[in-house]
Amino acid sequence: MERKGIVTMKGNPLTLVGPELKAGDKAPDFTVVDQNLAPKTLSDYAGKFKVISVTPSLDTPVCDLQIHWFNRDAANQPADVAVLNISMDLPLAIKRFCATGGIERAEALSDHRDASFGANWGVLMKELRLLARSIFIVDKDDVIRYVQIVPEQITEPDYEAALEALKSIM
Repeated sequence: MERKGIVTMKGNPLTLVGPELKAGDKAPDFTVVDQNLAPKTLSDYAGKFKVISVTPSLDTPVCDLQIHWFNRDAANQPADVAVLNISMDLPLAIKRFCATGGIERAEALSDHRDASFGANWGVLMKELRLLARSIFIVDKDDVIRYVQIVPEQITEPDYEAALEALKSIM
């Protein structure tokens, strides 16, 4: 399934691959890899609230701001909240980025192998093979409670709206 007219990059329209997920939908499974190349799936975070921050590439200024914001916020969250950042960056590049940038609380993951997160969650930008900047809040029962897909990919998401959505389900 392809969707047009949802996101742009520097004003250029892009095509999103995958379904349009909404609040109330069951969270689709995915397989990504961590910084040590170990696979991670949705079930690895069972029984936790999930804040899923999605970025095109950590090596860009807005993505850098986004992961740092969520890393700082993760320090204020209880143990039953998993804060994830998913991008198409290579795991070793993510590892280097996190080490030099002090990213210790947000778990940075890579969808580079299969793009299963991007395709299953409807945020894979076809033309760039990158993930669209977005935020998902998922409850402990793996039901999506909040979706924010940022229309212009070079702008930051509304962090406070996502945080309020998380607070409302805790």
